[in-house]
Amino acid sequence: MAELNSTVAQVTERIAQRSAKRRRRYLDLIDAYDPTKPARVKLAEANQAHTSAGCAVQDKIQLLGGKWPSIGIVTAYNDMLSAHAPYERFPDVIRKAAREAGAVAQVAGGVPAMCDGVTQGFEGMELSLFSRDAIALSTAVSLSHATFDAALLLGICDKIVPGLLIGALRFPWLPAILVPSGPMPSGLPNKEKAARRQLFAEGKIGREDLLKAEAESYHAPGTCTFYGTANSNQMMMEMMGLHMPSAAFVPPNTPLRDALTVAATKRAAAITGLGKDYRPIGRVVDEKAIVNAMIGLMATGGSTNHFIHLPAIALAAGIEINWDDFAELSRVTPLLARIYPNGSADVNHFHDAGGMALLVRELLDAGLLHGDIVTVGGDGLAAYTQEPFLAGEALSWRDALATSGDEGVLRGASKPFANDGGLRLMSGGLGRACVKVSAVADDKRVVEAPALVFDSQAEVQAAFKRGDLDRDCVLVVRGQGPRANGMPELHKLMPLIGALQDRGFKIALVTDGRLSGASGKVLSAIHVTPEAAEGGPIAKVRDGDLIRVDGEAGVLEVLTPADWRERAPSQLDLAGHARGVGRELFALFRQNACSAERGGSAFPDYDPL
Repeated sequence: MAELNSTVAQVTERIAQRSAKRRRRYLDLIDAYDPTKPARVKLAEANQAHTSAGCAVQDKIQLLGGKWPSIGIVTAYNDMLSAHAPYERFPDVIRKAAREAGAVAQVAGGVPAMCDGVTQGFEGMELSLFSRDAIALSTAVSLSHATFDAALLLGICDKIVPGLLIGALRFPWLPAILVPSGPMPSGLPNKEKAARRQLFAEGKIGREDLLKAEAESYHAPGTCTFYGTANSNQMMMEMMGLHMPSAAFVPPNTPLRDALTVAATKRAAAITGLGKDYRPIGRVVDEKAIVNAMIGLMATGGSTNHFIHLPAIALAAGIEINWDDFAELSRVTPLLARIYPNGSADVNHFHDAGGMALLVRELLDAGLLHGDIVTVGGDGLAAYTQEPFLAGEALSWRDALATSGDEGVLRGASKPFANDGGLRLMSGGLGRACVKVSAVADDKRVVEAPALVFDSQAEVQAAFKRGDLDRDCVLVVRGQGPRANGMPELHKLMPLIGALQDRGFKIALVTDGRLSGASGKVLSAIHVTPEAAEGGPIAKVRDGDLIRVDGEAGVLEVLTPADWRERAPSQLDLAGHARGVGRELFALFRQNACSAERGGSAFPDYDPL
């Protein structure tokens, strides 16, 4: 392992200094907790009786009279989401494995798991970002019974993993392991699916043909195979040492997947304070682990959603990061993966080419990761350079492939696809934003054109149908931030904007809303902060203003109109976003949301100074 890159070291130290007081108050929660006694014995007798009343006899005996550790399962199971459907059978697998390890496992609670793929372009998407906060709250409720010595967190997708992690981090004395379910088999290639969507947007195919293509792409239990937020989540959990090594992309409902779930259960039993290898989550997730996650995001060109989720996760652990940290790390991190939308391969191809084990080894050998972090798998990240396999029925690990199995998908650090990361910070007179340049062709990364301003994606869709967008332009879609309407993803815009780009127009998108890791080939400055609802500069833009979106230089600028300083921000009409589809219940979330750069969360500071 090479000496740590100086920029990585400096950014980590700066984060540690910035966070020192807040992090100390957070760690005080661990120091005040005695993990050497089963958590349940701290409860009164009636409370203990309640914990065991619904258990199998052998578990009840141990809960009432024994000293076995108790593992709480927090599950995002539902059978509407392909990624979470496999979790239906996990509790039985986990309970059996726990008994074999001398532990008891119980489902502590469930958390909601909504799918952005279902709500895209509809009102339900306005609950999406805040579903992360609801999941964190549900996780906290699940663990609030204070009867558990460790936790297993079952979740995969967009807001689910960040929400589970935020909730668990507020119980920093509990060891916790994230347990993935794995990706679905490869179906219709993601690039072909995107092409069909664009044809539909242009009116060249009908709904029946589009539905057929979508069903051929999303066709089986497991995570969607493109490299969006869900699969970026799995990558980050490995980089932070919160998975069993190389568990991220093993397919669901296979013997190897079951073996990894069993191993996670037995490991959870082994790292409680009742044994000799106590690993509370609050010490696993530290400044170094957060930096590792950011490096992984850059090296793989992952989801832009994590410019929001990672600050929220870090803050839950008493750590403060900002987009400048992302930007500095991006400049020294080579792009080592090409997974759709910044390539044609999917995550199954990435896994087969060497996957997480090879990626971690290459980054460690290049001095770009903190190898000395505490992980649930052991001391140091070296264990995560190995991949699991079955020797008969026994789970074993072996070293990663010596070289990539497909250099069109995954490369070594000495021969990267690009010398810097796939995500960038943008700043200028319109505020701060991020862009996923790894998916954008080199000749499409700078656009300077007149603004066309919209207050909803429905307005953009209507203008496209009228032919009003057939020109060089920068589409400014405002009023889409956390405080305005909950910050929905605007992914429905990608097919039609892609069609305009293919017609030869110079086009870019600027918005205070979100796009995911599947944002695609159009230059998009997203998560603009301050948002329009807070009177940010994006609210001052008018049709015809000349906008420069420079993904290479990281510039987001209005080429100042003469009256710019005197202009008042436009007043947004948000009445249509207040009622229906449960949006009334999330009014407090919108009113209290912090900026996108701070995580877009409705939670106040966890540990005010």
